[in-house]
Amino acid sequence: MTGSRHDVVKGYCAACGAMVSRRFRPGPNGRPEATCPRCGSLERHRFLSLLLGSLSPELRDLDTVVEIAPSRQSKVLLDRLDARRRISLDVGHDSRDVDALACLTNLPLRDGSVDLLVCYHVLEHVPDDGAAMREIARVLSPRGIALLEVPIKVGVATEEDPSASPEERLRRFGQVDHVRWYGDDFDTRLADAGLASVRVTPPALVGESAVRWFRLMPHEVVWVVHPGQGSPSPLLPGDTGAGLGAAFDAVLADLATAQGRLARERDRAARLVAQRDRLRARLAAEQARRAAGVLTRLRRVVPL
Repeated sequence: MTGSRHDVVKGYCAACGAMVSRRFRPGPNGRPEATCPRCGSLERHRFLSLLLGSLSPELRDLDTVVEIAPSRQSKVLLDRLDARRRISLDVGHDSRDVDALACLTNLPLRDGSVDLLVCYHVLEHVPDDGAAMREIARVLSPRGIALLEVPIKVGVATEEDPSASPEERLRRFGQVDHVRWYGDDFDTRLADAGLASVRVTPPALVGESAVRWFRLMPHEVVWVVHPGQGSPSPLLPGDTGAGLGAAFDAVLADLATAQGRLARERDRAARLVAQRDRLRARLAAEQARRAAGVLTRLRRVVPL
């Protein structure tokens, strides 16, 4: 910041649906401009909001929506879907507020009963992730969608060791409660469990310009998953994503032009105010000089 509130680079938080004129705060591990100063959302919450919006034709008239290990920000986003039933589950290792305690490898849900399941950064904690993936496939309805996110390294295979010590897990997998770091074979693991998947990234969905505007992570990956084989959704990615990105680019280009005009008008207004203040000062000085002259002449003529 350079001092003026107009110098703050604005952004839009898709999670709380508002223009943000304050700087986004650092996130976990000091990640710059990660946290919305209004609602506390991180990049993954803002991307989730945009992803749910792009999937809205497939998310109408939802019966059951399930979230595994929910967050405060994601709960708000999923509540907006107006599903008839919202269920949040977790194993209970922390204090998060959930509807029931349950393990992802043994979900207390009927076969084919879930229309949307959101599971962000959970599978890397589960020793038997194959069983967890099969449970997801079991509970998804024929029209069901799962949104999955895991830490992944591109260009290598999954590295895992559920028997590793906490110190070894921290060194190899980044956290003491992680048992693996996924690689390029994650999609194959999903397919083996009966799940069709497609990877979606922020640039593919909304375009590079919108990634910066929405304060997203360009390399974030979310898997959009359906039960069965083949491509899970005709909406993602491809032509629709490219068209959405082009639309965002056009809108943001117009916005940048408008912001440029606004900045120029603000500069012009500031110059006019400064000019007005200088004229007022000169006028006041001239009035004071004339008043002093009149007083001097009066003293010469009339004894005071």
